[in-house]
Amino acid sequence: MLLPAKAEVARQLRRYRAWERVMLASPQDREVRSTFEDSGYTLCVLMGKRCAREAVDAAERYLRTSLVTYVREQVREQGGRSQLSGKVRQGPPAERRSARQ
Repeated sequence: MLLPAKAEVARQLRRYRAWERVMLASPQDREVRSTFEDSGYTLCVLMGKRCAREAVDAAERYLRTSLVTYVREQVREQGGRSQLSGKVRQGPPAERRSARQ
């Protein structure tokens, strides 16, 4: 699982919150709304989420927890196992071994 730098997440979250305040102050301004939506999209991409609300929640959780805790939570939410906890395969696949011998 690739994770962004915490400093970048914090910066993008501050940007999102700032544009959210501006957008709520003047919701009719299309340029403001567009910039606000762009900032939400950036958080979605950084955090791997489908909507801005989920991305904001994930960013806040990521910033307040340790890296290991965050990864464990993500794996638990996805209902899967971490690839890091699986067995490491040694050598080439079985069909290649028999062809070389």
